This record gives sequence, C-alpha cells and structure tokens, in this order.
Amino acid sequence: MEVNAGDTAWVLVSAALVLFMTPGLAFFYGGMVRAKNILAMLMQNMFCMGIVSILWVVLGASLAFGNDVGGGILGDLGLSGLDGLKAVPGFVDDAGLSSLTIPPLLFLAYQLMFAIITPALITGATADRLRFGGYVLFIGLWSVLVYAPLAHWVFSPGGWLFKLGALDFAGGTVVHINAGIAALVLVLVIGKRRGWPREAMPPHSLPLTMLGTGILWFGWFGFNAGSALGANGLAAQAFLNTHLAAAAGMCSWLLVERLRDGNATTLGAASGAVAGLVAITPCAGFVTAVPAIVIGGIAGAVCLLAIKLKTRFGYDDALDVVAVHLVGGILGSLLLGVFANGEVNPAGTDGLINGGGGGLLGKQLVAVLATLAFSGILTFVLAKVVEATVGLRVNADDEAAGLDTTEHAETGYNLTELGSMGRKG
Repeated sequence: MEVNAGDTAWVLVSAALVLFMTPGLAFFYGGMVRAKNILAMLMQNMFCMGIVSILWVVLGASLAFGNDVGGGILGDLGLSGLDGLKAVPGFVDDAGLSSLTIPPLLFLAYQLMFAIITPALITGATADRLRFGGYVLFIGLWSVLVYAPLAHWVFSPGGWLFKLGALDFAGGTVVHINAGIAALVLVLVIGKRRGWPREAMPPHSLPLTMLGTGILWFGWFGFNAGSALGANGLAAQAFLNTHLAAAAGMCSWLLVERLRDGNATTLGAASGAVAGLVAITPCAGFVTAVPAIVIGGIAGAVCLLAIKLKTRFGYDDALDVVAVHLVGGILGSLLLGVFANGEVNPAGTDGLINGGGGGLLGKQLVAVLATLAFSGILTFVLAKVVEATVGLRVNADDEAAGLDTTEHAETGYNLTELGSMGRKG
C-alpha cells in the first residue's frame, strides 16, 4: 500500500500533540503539589521524554511491535535501532508490503509518544516523596519490562489480547489502567507522605493545573483521533467523541461536587475533564457521539466518588491517579463492551446495546484483568528491587525541606529577591 501524504501529515501532527501532553501533564500535576515540590514534579514528567525515547529505539519498539514470539506475549528484537524499516510486523498486506498508509517509522514514532506519557502518569500518585535516582531506574525498567510487553498484547496484531478480539482504540488498558495500577502498587510500597492525612496539603497553584488541563485536552485530540492513523472519517468521529466525553466528564463531576459539597471547584472542573478523556480513550474510534457523552458523564461522577477509596483503604495517592486513571480506564474499557457500534469502525464489533450480546464485554473484562495482574505484579517486583538497591523514597528531613532543593538544588519560586513590581527592594 502506498504512503498517503494527508494521512502522514495528520499522524505527524498527532504525534506532536501527544508529546505536548507530557509537559501539559507536568503543569497539571505541578499545580497540585506544594510549592516546594513543583520542580521535582516537572522534572519527573519531562525526564520521561528523555529516557523513554532512547529505550524505545533500542528495545521498547521491538518488544512492542517486533515479530511475535511466545504466543502473543512479546515481540522479538528485530526492530532494534529502527534502521532500514520497511514494514511493522503484523501490519502487512498479502504481498508482504506495509498495510499502513503512513511510513512505518512514523507509526513507531507515534507509538513512542504513548510510551512517554504512560509512566509520567504514575508520578502524580507518588508526589512529594520519590527520590529522583530511584525514579529514573524504576521508570527505565518499567518502560521496557511492563509497558512494551503490554503494548504488544493489545496494539500489535500478533498480541494475544489483539487476537482475542479485545478492543482498545488508544490506550485504555495499555496507558491508563496500566499506569493506574502501577501507581497504586508504588504508593503501597513507598508509603504515605509524612503528615497525611492529618495535615492539609492543598494545591499551591490551581492556575497551573487549569493550564495543564487545557494542554491535555488539546493534545488528547492527537492521542485519540490520531489513533485512526489517517485523515479520515474515523479520525473525525474519534475527535468529536474525545471532546464530548471531556465536556460531559467536567459537567458531571461538577454536578456531583456541587450536590455533595456545596461548591463547584476549578480543581473539580480540571479533574472531571481528564476523567472523561481517560474513559473515552479506549472507546473513541468505536462509538458514536451520544454514547461518548454517556461514557464521559459516568466517568466524571464515578471517578469523583472513587477518590474516597484512598481514605477508606489508607493508601496515599497524592493527586488521585488511581481514582481518575485506574478507575476511569476500567470504566471506559468495560463500557466499550456495552456501547461499541460496528458501523463506526470495521475493525470493531457491536457491543451489548447494539445487539452484539455479551461477547465483547467478556473480552474487555479479560483485557482489564490481565492488565491489572501483569502490571500490578511486575510493578511490585520492580519497586522492591529498586527500593533494595538505590532506594525509592527520600528521608524525612529531605521530604520536609522539599524535593526541589534536596533533589535538584533549585527552587521553583524565588519570591524573596523581588518586590511586588519585579524590582529588588
């Protein structure tokens, strides 16, 4: 199949949009931590753009999209280095040529951007207490040993969940459930922030969080509509679904928040929009507009209520990664089995309400459970290894002083040097 210039241009733009989500996530999280830890949060997110990119070219792309070995479990190392790439295994036609309408190298570059933001999502749960050195080692190992194999299962035509018929348009399992369960396991290993939950630890800059939300919402069009891998009607449907789910998630979160607490907050608006975006991610290219609104609306309300789980069970998920990404990812993946419409995408099938029965829902449940088990167990093993070698958590004095100064020898705000008009004095 020949390369299509329009499709190539769209996926190039989409890859840039997805990469832009990572600094957006940094601002989203950075505004929610205390001022003494903002640079540490920004650094943890931005550093993923460095280490994951190198590891993807050397190992990750091959393990995710190489020739299948082990019955759909893992790719081989045939793509290592990404040199002389003619086609991505599995994405070939009957003549053995690439079945993609974009260059194979672009496909793998686009997938790299997913690999970058997924481990970055974890950092919101471990805020205020994670050693940078331990984080670097953990993220490097996790990207290769957890993310890449799971991407093979779901995104590669040779993967066992792909062949089973489980659907995931843009990463409900691979990105959100994967990062969400890893976040939960990691906070259980490193423990609670000192003083939590007795001490109030409010966000230091909600304007930064709102800025991050806007960037994430903008970038998510590349995340979901770009996953159509072409400038076509499917991309348009995914684009619209993405926007509607974010809007519905924001509205439902704020409605429940207002009814429950008496106030509709800016943090609630930001969190609700992201919850809707998370839930629509696996569904974006398989449902129509009204189901997208329903999915986003359900996610906004349920993810808000799920925040209570951390106080009930005593795990310190600092920025509610579990409630938004784990719960939202599970909701979206399962609701796809209910609302999928085979007319939207020939690669999909009908869900429960469109006459498809419970078959797809069952496959979605298998994908969810497999992701939880695989990522949860391997994350625990990797966390324990890193904890026992270089260490994962800063000491009590460093945590009290703040990670910006103790881990990076910098401060996010030097307000003592300047007067109110920006002049010394």
